[in-house]
Amino acid sequence: MEFRLLGPFEARHRGRPVEVGSRRQERCLLGVLLLDTGRVVRTERLIDLLWNGRPPASARGAVQTYIGRLRGALTPYGVRISTRGEGYLVEADGHHVDVDEFGELVRAAGAAADPAERVRLLDRALALWRGPLLADAADGELRERLHGTVEELRLVAVELRAEAQLALGQHARAIAELMPLAVRHPTREQLVAVLMTALYRGGRQADALRLYRTTRRLLVDELGVEPGPRLREVHRRILRGDDRLDRPGRPVYEVRVRDECLPWSVGGHPALDFCNTFAGWGHEPPLPGAEWLRGYRTLAVWAGHVGLVDDVSVSRLLHLGRRDPDQAEAVLAEARKLRHALYGCLTGPDDRHGFEVVARYAEAAAKELVFRRETDGRGRWWPELAAGLRMPLHAVAWSAAQLLADPRRLTLRICPDERCGWLFLDESGLRRWCSLGTCGRSLDRSRCHSA
Repeated sequence: MEFRLLGPFEARHRGRPVEVGSRRQERCLLGVLLLDTGRVVRTERLIDLLWNGRPPASARGAVQTYIGRLRGALTPYGVRISTRGEGYLVEADGHHVDVDEFGELVRAAGAAADPAERVRLLDRALALWRGPLLADAADGELRERLHGTVEELRLVAVELRAEAQLALGQHARAIAELMPLAVRHPTREQLVAVLMTALYRGGRQADALRLYRTTRRLLVDELGVEPGPRLREVHRRILRGDDRLDRPGRPVYEVRVRDECLPWSVGGHPALDFCNTFAGWGHEPPLPGAEWLRGYRTLAVWAGHVGLVDDVSVSRLLHLGRRDPDQAEAVLAEARKLRHALYGCLTGPDDRHGFEVVARYAEAAAKELVFRRETDGRGRWWPELAAGLRMPLHAVAWSAAQLLADPRRLTLRICPDERCGWLFLDESGLRRWCSLGTCGRSLDRSRCHSA
């Protein structure tokens, strides 16, 4: 049996339409069950959804009647709706649901290294959309409650496809597809960043800059926040005529310093970006290419890029790392241990062990710091060169200690996507998702996995 929920509800058996649910609420109930095929949906939730939180006294009996009618219509086609405890479920007997196929295609595209393959998969995924979820059975409020992430995933798919199109030099197609979406979602930074890049590559620099100004004004006026780091970076590169925006084969979000591919900054603090990885923390062990802390050289260059050590020190660290690779690897292993402990105590305030690990590293770092005058006259603590290869480790530990003592830590958020887990500061109190929009997993991991 094939069920189509992306648009008006449809049921088909061997390609032929099957009439299911003469009432809108019957189709809606079946749609709710199919969104969680193989899992029990409690009767209370079904009642709450079907009547938008205002059920009549007869609601439970009505649900039982609807279930009986649906069983009568679907049983001849091998679809089983079972009663389990205080709820119901559609048995996972190999039936096809377009929402599930859509999610699988988008995830496969996110893992595909070849942009042409990514476009092919996303074309298939987006072709499944015939309209809003359960267009003839659910209103907008119910649709958001049912599966708000489906619409979010569709936007992610469009953004992913546009980025792949840019990698193939198809900027005109990307512009045509993104323009209408940018009108409907004017503060969606990921979408705007990709569209700005496409406009720039299409010789429309003025339009790209105008789009940035409009987006920034909306973000400031409506949300009280400035654009995130990726959008600001694309804007900066357009103003400078940065040739990286003209290279279709390289993602615009890539940060490359001394030929090292570094993680995109979303944390708002070096200690947070030290915790964040390309693929997020939802995978154990990290997927290939997910680990940004690939080698000691990357750690040293990153510490210099975020200002934890100066450029002269970076050069010396790279020299020492080449001379003593075994010691460099040992320091790198400690850095990963520190990162694990720091992530734990930042995301779990009761993680005493993690806090103690960070504290010991911070105390060791404090013994290796010197107070120097900067060019602007201000003083600053810097790790001492005498620390040798441990210098970036001390720098990160000191930065972590400062964050743990900073009141801004109370504004720390974790991207709620289970495959992400990026950390970022949200002093406005308005953000929920990380600034990447696609939660890190959509980044082209194949480009930045080797030191």
